[in-house]
Amino acid sequence: MNVVDLEKKLIQAARQDRPSDKVPYAFEKRIMAFLRPLPTPDCWGLWAGALWRATVPCLTVMLLLTVWCVIPGANPAPASNLSQEMDNTVLAAIDQEQASELPE
Repeated sequence: MNVVDLEKKLIQAARQDRPSDKVPYAFEKRIMAFLRPLPTPDCWGLWAGALWRATVPCLTVMLLLTVWCVIPGANPAPASNLSQEMDNTVLAAIDQEQASELPE
């Protein structure tokens, strides 16, 4: 079947069947009742619901991180004192300068 011919026939049939100018009874009231304002969402309720849905993933992440930190061997103990390492790092440049100034 040719699509162009079918389209022409449908348009011709639609033009021959003119709609009525008479409006149905209580048409305006039915439309206005259909278009009644939607209830406004409860923002606090939506926020509370989102927080409650987020509790399970947050607790899961917390427990996984707790287990990861508690397992022995997961975090190697520092070999030396942190303050000593800081001093060595800060004073490394001074030690290099003094070593280069020494006569050989």
